[in-house]
Amino acid sequence: LGLSRARKRRYHRKKTPRTRFAPCPWPQFSVARSVPFHSPRDAMVNLRPISDALNEKAKRELNEQPERIEEDLAALRQWLARTPHIRARIDDQFLVTFLRGCKYSLERAKEKIDMFYSVRTAIPELMRNRDPEVGRIREIVRLGVGLPLPQTDGPDAPRIMLIRPGVYNPKHYTIEEIIKVSTMINDILMLEDDNMVIAGQVGILDLANVSSSHFLQFTPTFVKKMTMMSQEASPLRQKGFHYINTPTGFETVFNMFKTFMSEKNRSRLYVHGSNLDSLYQHIPKRLLPKEYGGESDSLPSITSAWEKKILSYRNYFLEEDQYGTDERKRVGRAKTAESLFGMEGSFRKLEVD
Repeated sequence: LGLSRARKRRYHRKKTPRTRFAPCPWPQFSVARSVPFHSPRDAMVNLRPISDALNEKAKRELNEQPERIEEDLAALRQWLARTPHIRARIDDQFLVTFLRGCKYSLERAKEKIDMFYSVRTAIPELMRNRDPEVGRIREIVRLGVGLPLPQTDGPDAPRIMLIRPGVYNPKHYTIEEIIKVSTMINDILMLEDDNMVIAGQVGILDLANVSSSHFLQFTPTFVKKMTMMSQEASPLRQKGFHYINTPTGFETVFNMFKTFMSEKNRSRLYVHGSNLDSLYQHIPKRLLPKEYGGESDSLPSITSAWEKKILSYRNYFLEEDQYGTDERKRVGRAKTAESLFGMEGSFRKLEVD
């Protein structure tokens, strides 16, 4: 028997696949400029699965609702497609970092993405030409100035960052070169470290062998750039900072900077001096490198692992030069280096979730 036209249309209509979450091999990046808007039933979310502990933490602290992620990601891509001044990555794993960092406020996530690319465009000395095979960049990587420690204090605990500025010679390397490598490590953590994205980060700043030549590299303008980059333009959350091996006179400078911080931030700063037993009360020895009396991997081992990881991201860093903002296309006041980092006005109080 012949089918009516209406029945034929129903018979041949393509079924819409069910929405589901699927893991993807990592890293996987999209270089497309924009995508059309799709409803949540038109595509799958392409995210790594997270542990049950991180899943509960994301729901409890970041307002994450798994059934809404796909819709929120589609909304961000739709917004980027009609925002001509921003050229951004649009893969799910990249965009969800901003949703999580902004506790799933779409408007805050849009503002953060805009500032993320605006600041990066305004400081090319830090964010452009980050080829890890370039000699000086690779030299700094091998110094291990900034190292994410391999273990966390539990499945839903923050990532621990060890920062050792005293290992580089300020007469040989500029602070811009040092921070450029730091941004490369942070980019990788943003993309692949779910503990960092969901639970935040805890820093250990080891000031051993830091001299006045190191401090003199931090001009007021550079400090403002760093503050803007870490506070306004990053979706990552700072959960605490520990200072060890502090030099004479550090407390005076430290207390001056504390006056610009909120009470929440001041309560998350810890000065231990050379007393590592004090540090162990906050960060267990089993998480620290052997050189700090810990039970984890040695510093050379951690440094070597990160050198390999950074080199494996070479294509990503080469691609990054194509992303940013075109302020000529922005509606409203342009976000230039002068408007972002001009020293007029007063410091804002630093706020951290």
